[in-house]
Amino acid sequence: MTLDSYSLREGFPGLSRQVAGRQAAYLDAPGGTQVHESVIEAMAGYLRAGGSNLGGAFATSELSERVVAEARSAMADLFGSGDPRTIVFGQNMTSLTFAVSRALARDWRPGDRIVVTRLDHDANVAPWRLAAAEREAVVDEWDIDPETTRLEVERLMPLLGDRTRLLAVTHSSNAFGTVVDLAAAVRAAHEVGALVYVDAVHFAPHGLLDMTGTGADFMVASAYKFYGPHIGVLCGRLEHLERLTAYKVRPAPNEPPDKWETGTQSFESLAGATAAVDYLASLGGEGSRRERLISAMELVDQHESFLGRRFLSGISRMKGVRLFGVDSMEGRVPTFAIDLAGKSPAEVAGELGRRGVFVWSGNYYAWEPMHRMGLEERGGLVRIGFVHINTAEEVDRVLDELSSL
Repeated sequence: MTLDSYSLREGFPGLSRQVAGRQAAYLDAPGGTQVHESVIEAMAGYLRAGGSNLGGAFATSELSERVVAEARSAMADLFGSGDPRTIVFGQNMTSLTFAVSRALARDWRPGDRIVVTRLDHDANVAPWRLAAAEREAVVDEWDIDPETTRLEVERLMPLLGDRTRLLAVTHSSNAFGTVVDLAAAVRAAHEVGALVYVDAVHFAPHGLLDMTGTGADFMVASAYKFYGPHIGVLCGRLEHLERLTAYKVRPAPNEPPDKWETGTQSFESLAGATAAVDYLASLGGEGSRRERLISAMELVDQHESFLGRRFLSGISRMKGVRLFGVDSMEGRVPTFAIDLAGKSPAEVAGELGRRGVFVWSGNYYAWEPMHRMGLEERGGLVRIGFVHINTAEEVDRVLDELSSL
């Protein structure tokens, strides 16, 4: 069984956009994917039905209660936690991480240590640095191999000790596509009693999220990266969500997951997030939603690996183009950071955009790796990303355009 990306694309209205008389090529998925038609309909359907806030003894409030419950159930399946009580919604991943960082840091003492990486998006670095500074904790850096952009567990081990309280680590790099050996990192951190907070935003559209298999304590993602609306979602182990003190207003519920959510949620976005998970599950085979998600992400990986190998093969034959990071599809997702000799990343992205090929340039908030590798001063890199609705023709098209530049 394989994915038919051509037929799947019919469910994404945004893909019909034309630029300069040609269909646009969306290779900007690392910054956010297009939204599936079912997501649009779910969000509009909630709004048409006339929703209301929670807690009312009337039909529209009961509708919102159902929407929230369905969204928690869907996300519990997506993360593999199996328990809707482990799911917390927020404005975005960054806001959720700041909230959890404040809660965890309440227990830190001067001289305690936390570990951040030099591969992560800054949303999984800056909140922890700020919290550590307030509690006089020490920040240790898990460094990357600048040649491969990998985080080797051997480099993590010397940083861990009996005062280590937290490891904050990405599932895969939003800049280079590098996938981290998450299970090994979690085991190492747990051996010294540290908690592990995982940024899975970039990995979510490419692979199966698995709280149980990885052993992570917290894992966070954003629905707009897997074909849904702009909403953040956190999956935390229930024991932590129950034990920790959340920053909230006084009348709010004091039991998880509600105690972790501030203000009124975007119920239409929750309806859309459920539809996004159901769309992904529809790509798989038979069984429960979790079982269908498992088979779906296997098919997604197969198709994306095919696209990635095609891109890497073309880049390897191109003079004046340098690829940063892993040069095969082993240990990476199909997100590629490149440099064109004699042209700034902004110039390349601008010219490709005018030709209808959408890519990113800059640092994409991957502040740590860009500075570690001396790339920030020159404007970062060009980032090209593929997902399961991209085609071989789009790979060839961007290769042709890069060659002409």
